[in-house]
Amino acid sequence: MTDMTEQNRAVLDAAVRDGLARDVIDDELVEKLLSQADAEGAELLGPEGLLTDLTRRVLERALDEELTAHLGYERGDPAGRGSGNSRNGTTPKRLLTDAGSVPLEVPRDRAGTFDPKIVPKGSRRLDGFNDMVLSLVANGMTMRDVQAHLFDIYGVDVSPELISKITESVWDELLEWQNRPLDRMYVILYVDALTVKVRDGGIVARRPAYLAVGVDVEGRKHILGVWLGDGGEGASFWLGVFTELRHRGVEDVLIACCDGLSGLPEALEATWPQVVVQTCVVHLIRGSLRYASWKDRKQITAALKPIYTAVNVAAAEQAMNAFEKNFGDRYGGIVKLWRDTWDRFVPFLDYPPEIRRVVYTTNMIESINFQMRKATRQRGSFPNDRSAIKFLYLAIKRISTQRGGEHGTGTWGWTRALNAFAIHFPGRITID
Repeated sequence: MTDMTEQNRAVLDAAVRDGLARDVIDDELVEKLLSQADAEGAELLGPEGLLTDLTRRVLERALDEELTAHLGYERGDPAGRGSGNSRNGTTPKRLLTDAGSVPLEVPRDRAGTFDPKIVPKGSRRLDGFNDMVLSLVANGMTMRDVQAHLFDIYGVDVSPELISKITESVWDELLEWQNRPLDRMYVILYVDALTVKVRDGGIVARRPAYLAVGVDVEGRKHILGVWLGDGGEGASFWLGVFTELRHRGVEDVLIACCDGLSGLPEALEATWPQVVVQTCVVHLIRGSLRYASWKDRKQITAALKPIYTAVNVAAAEQAMNAFEKNFGDRYGGIVKLWRDTWDRFVPFLDYPPEIRRVVYTTNMIESINFQMRKATRQRGSFPNDRSAIKFLYLAIKRISTQRGGEHGTGTWGWTRALNAFAIHFPGRITID
């Protein structure tokens, strides 16, 4: 089998998987199409591609069937005579699909009452094409990158205005997602920030985007919302965010794990008085390494481990004193970081290994947030706040699909952790 046939098979198989012909095109027809493409040296994609022609034929056949249903009689049926309406030729149209630009002949009726459903009047794109563009954007491609990709792969020259129109179509969906009802209780709530670049008056400014991720009673992580700040957020900002979550149904949070953002712990405790606010251990470690030289990082990491793995607070204090004695002169910034956040760090030490493990390892930094940061770095800057929020939402949708779909991503060792949570937080965990 030639390389071209192998490439064509991959493309056609992908089209079938994506739903273009699921349960319609059988293996025998696939082999026939591939044999024809191989014999003629044809490609599947592109303006003259086999898949483009197949899409055209399927759509035109479907449109003709729609018109037949609308008129109430088959083509050439004498029953149509004197019915008051009949076929009236076709209108040429180009439709953007995930197979490329497809030329269509859309049938008309003489009375002008035919309103097709598969290709609605005024429509220039199928939903699959929109989804493809949104997927490319969610992967971090710029508008220029999307244009080049569509032209190189599908031979479609798409304007920046069209791409903007497609991405704008998700705004209502974003608002619905941002205001959707949430669970009554989350065992762990993570709050973290990533940085996006937004153009403001010709100047590119770095803006924090805050994510809240809740771990439900099944141990699944869900991104609850995203908020764009200006870097000067305080208690009032965070109180607004958590009040929003409360209004969406979150009545209780057991542990809130966060960085040392100003006013955040106070807002958490004002919203959920019983919450335990825990400084994120991963943030502490990463923050510490920013102060260390490259050659000392491995040594610093090893020296910090006895602190956050200590069996109790007294042992952690002893390990902290030993660290300060050994590294205080060279790395006073690390010592100050840990001392300043000590009261918010030590609650972590009151829990057994089952809880510590999920609080420490079920973190956004190494999973969800890692992918978000990667996408934003590839994307560069955004023209405005609205564009940045839309992109973050598209990236969140893509991550949710890849990491467990609408039901969230599970947490390793959760059953044992949940039993420990039930003991340490009696009466606050309810399982439906």
